[in-house]
Amino acid sequence: MARARTAYLNRADVPDRAALQAALDAFKLKLVLDDGYVPLLTSGYLPCTLQGEDAGFTLRFRDVGEDGGKSPALAPVLGARDVAADIKWSGDIREEVSAMAVLAALAGSFGAVVHDPEKDALIAAKTLLARAKEGAEEL
Repeated sequence: MARARTAYLNRADVPDRAALQAALDAFKLKLVLDDGYVPLLTSGYLPCTLQGEDAGFTLRFRDVGEDGGKSPALAPVLGARDVAADIKWSGDIREEVSAMAVLAALAGSFGAVVHDPEKDALIAAKTLLARAKEGAEEL
């Protein structure tokens, strides 16, 4: 079963690989992004290495357009955020840890608002990071 979250950012705040990796390194999860990550251009499966083993998730950047205003939870906090990073993963715990850590980094270090479209709920960076760490402990 696929899971999905969306991070909404200002275009100017979308991090390059080095900045995103630095934010991830601060979590001490031993998560390494693939060199193929390109801000605003990555579209598809993004390989990662988690604790020395293969992991990853699907990442697609897109313009926000009008979809942000359709969510009652998101509309009041979206502001000028004009880029959406759609992140999806399967039921694999390594994929989930990778996705949660990247979402936590985007929210905590780059001003992203993270939205769960299924529940129409916003998710705080600390909640995302806690889930990533819980998952890493399960490995």
